[in-house]
Amino acid sequence: MELEPEADAMPATPAGMLASRVARARSRSGLSLRALAEKLGYPHTYLSRVERGEQVPSPALADALDDFHGTDGLIAELLVVAMAAEVPTWGRRVLDEERRAARIQTFNSSVVPGLLQTEAYTSALFRESMPGKDSEKVALRVGTRSHRRAVLDSATPPLYWAIMDEAALRRPVGGPAVMAEQIRQILNTAETNSAVQVQVLPFARGVHPLLGGSLSLLTLRDGLTFAYVESFASGVSVDAPADVLELTTLLDIARSKALDSGESASLLHRYLKEYEG
Repeated sequence: MELEPEADAMPATPAGMLASRVARARSRSGLSLRALAEKLGYPHTYLSRVERGEQVPSPALADALDDFHGTDGLIAELLVVAMAAEVPTWGRRVLDEERRAARIQTFNSSVVPGLLQTEAYTSALFRESMPGKDSEKVALRVGTRSHRRAVLDSATPPLYWAIMDEAALRRPVGGPAVMAEQIRQILNTAETNSAVQVQVLPFARGVHPLLGGSLSLLTLRDGLTFAYVESFASGVSVDAPADVLELTTLLDIARSKALDSGESASLLHRYLKEYEG
């Protein structure tokens, strides 16, 4: 028997209202989850998770639901509100500006850079790093990061230069299968998207000035560059030219110690074989 989500039991949050709206729209159409899934061309399990608030819909699914139910863009608008509400205040500027950036340079010392993460990797990462948070909040954070990846697939993507410490590859987030999928995703993106450059800073190169942190430099299309420094539970945007120059120097030093793109690909393939094995 197909279980129906209890739309009225959803919490009064943007995410809860989104899930309730999706469930009510289907209920009014008189369709089962499987019937709606067949008409839209999406797995019924995916629609079920959306209606239960366990996963946010993709922008494409939100548009498809609006078109099918004739809700005049309401579901897509609720999706934007739900995701924006969950982004920490310190990270909202990056979320807004990276869609308009001409170049994004980023360094991560302990995890795979966000725009390169697979959904399974992000989900495993947030489940472990958000203790005490309910599934709705975790789903929203995963969905927000998943939607951010569309920046690299746009018609005019920014130049994305990602550097990661080898620790990000050594740490098995989600287990071997998740890591293998994640590394394949990095390799495929670097090989097929000319706007993406990936470098790995190996343990053998020793100490570098960005140990234990995350730094992004975003250059907008008008030439303005600002920095974003993030720790485990906070972040700050940096605009002062002298401070941006200092952080750019630190990133340049880390980049100078990293492997070039070909050497980085070789190291990624070695880790891939290890996780597949």
